[in-house]
Amino acid sequence: MLEKMINLARDAMGRAYAPYSKFQVGAVMRGADGGLYAGCNVENAAYPQGCCAEASAISAMVMAGESRIAEVVVMGRGDGLVTPCGGCRQRIREFADDTTPVHVCGEEGLRKTLTLGELLPLSFGPENLNTDDEG
Repeated sequence: MLEKMINLARDAMGRAYAPYSKFQVGAVMRGADGGLYAGCNVENAAYPQGCCAEASAISAMVMAGESRIAEVVVMGRGDGLVTPCGGCRQRIREFADDTTPVHVCGEEGLRKTLTLGELLPLSFGPENLNTDDEG
């Protein structure tokens, strides 16, 4: 399954719309039901209006009716690890937990696997908004 996710991320990265930064990123989320949801970054001339690959993949997952991320693949070019940005780490956290594997890849394949807890320690998630007040 991981190899299939990596191939989908590579394809998504190749479809990224990144005319300004020239930095293409692809991402794939595996939902709890096993569905795979790919996304790419989409830039905009008004820079803050762009969309990260992870956010695109999460949107595709939600549109398909999924609400839980079981595994993540993120792929970018260059020598350094291309990990999800801080905002995307929090977006992933909305649908995942500390133990969710995040596979960081380059075009050649897997470079490193981390957990979301390693990428976003002491995170704030939906359970922190529990409004049940017992006293």
